[in-house]
Amino acid sequence: MKHPTKPRLIAIAKAPVPGMAKTRLCPPCTPVQAAAIAEAALADTLMAVMGVAGVRPVLVLDGVPGRWLPRGMEVIRQRRGGLDRRLAGAFDDCGGPALLIGMDTPQVTPALLGSGIDALMAPGVDAVLGPALDGGWWAAGLRRPLAAAFLGVPMSTCHTCEVQRRRLTGLGLNVADLPALSDVDVWEDALSVSARVAGGRFGAAVAAVAGSWVAQ
Repeated sequence: MKHPTKPRLIAIAKAPVPGMAKTRLCPPCTPVQAAAIAEAALADTLMAVMGVAGVRPVLVLDGVPGRWLPRGMEVIRQRRGGLDRRLAGAFDDCGGPALLIGMDTPQVTPALLGSGIDALMAPGVDAVLGPALDGGWWAAGLRRPLAAAFLGVPMSTCHTCEVQRRRLTGLGLNVADLPALSDVDVWEDALSVSARVAGGRFGAAVAAVAGSWVAQ
């Protein structure tokens, strides 16, 4: 669906460096294995972002771009500070309207992301929020940047989405819901999500790591 204003579709991520990315996969993964899974998740996520028509794709990155970066994707350096400040900075740097996702849901598709953009751009909607099954959220969107939407919201807890929703509505924003998704934090999540993903690098990376243990 075409929109009069070209929305931003933002992916916010860390570069998949061993010891820095997806560290909650360790153990059972080694830091190198966790980084390989992180790279695959990021690559699949960015390919889905690039597959959405009518948006401006942007990667807000902590680290250095690598071979996983699709051609034509704009890259902006992630701001410093806690995750709440980095999220606020991403919206501020990219402008609005914008939908933001992380690299924890490699099962996303262009169709799902496109429907999220459509929900954000619907008349009367100021924000969208996609809950994660662990109590966090996998996607958030704002019609215009608003730092107060994120600053001080506790991140990476089992109540983050609930608190985030209260913050948005407390600011007087009309919030539309996106579908709930599982995100990948620990090894059990990686197995569960990869079992539901047909093709893509993420499923292959998880299978390769699991297969390496069987071969030992």
